[in-house]
Amino acid sequence: MTDRITDESIRKLVDDWYLALDRHDEVETVKGMLVDDGLEMRFPETTARGHAGFGEWYKTVTNKFFDELHVVTDVSASIDGDRATVLVRVNWQASVWTPPEPRSARLDFDADQTWVVVAGRNGPRIKSYVVNGLVPREQS
Repeated sequence: MTDRITDESIRKLVDDWYLALDRHDEVETVKGMLVDDGLEMRFPETTARGHAGFGEWYKTVTNKFFDELHVVTDVSASIDGDRATVLVRVNWQASVWTPPEPRSARLDFDADQTWVVVAGRNGPRIKSYVVNGLVPREQS
């Protein structure tokens, strides 16, 4: 039996997702928020499919970016039974060091995303995740 999708359960998923990314949680923990069958995640740098594809992407970004902070600025969902289309706006900040540069650089972007989430036994899970746009802020 799956839990019913609600605006509150979607917001919890969004908040939990970004907290996990900021903390660089273990990949297996983060995969618990994703479906495996039919998962597609489109990032600016790659498209990841299934848990294996996500794991490769996650390893790359958690080894590249640090001091990450995601601030969710808007979440709006259109719920249709056991699935929902979710529009997410988030400010992403991170530091990155590119050898042999003497200092790290601070990144600051506003991201516009569209997620498709489906009902699961422990709340909604991400089936599709698309970064529609990434706009740098002045200081980035």
